[in-house]
Amino acid sequence: MIFRKLFRKKRSSKIARERLEILLVTDRIGCNPYTTEAIKRDIVKVISKYIEIDIDNCIVEIHQEKGPCLMANIPIKEVKV
Repeated sequence: MIFRKLFRKKRSSKIARERLEILLVTDRIGCNPYTTEAIKRDIVKVISKYIEIDIDNCIVEIHQEKGPCLMANIPIKEVKV
């Protein structure tokens, strides 16, 4: 039962809602999708200098919480020494 909750796939309606929320937030702060992608590339480039990361599974998004915030989920493979 625990495994089903942990590994449950998101429903398409939830994914669509999350994408719409991201689109609305980026529109409100004047950040277009090209700028968001440029930010993601720059963050990945800088972090990968110091840490080996899984570039294919990186997620960088702008969300609205107490104000606009940038959230990044970057899987780490190995720390470079």
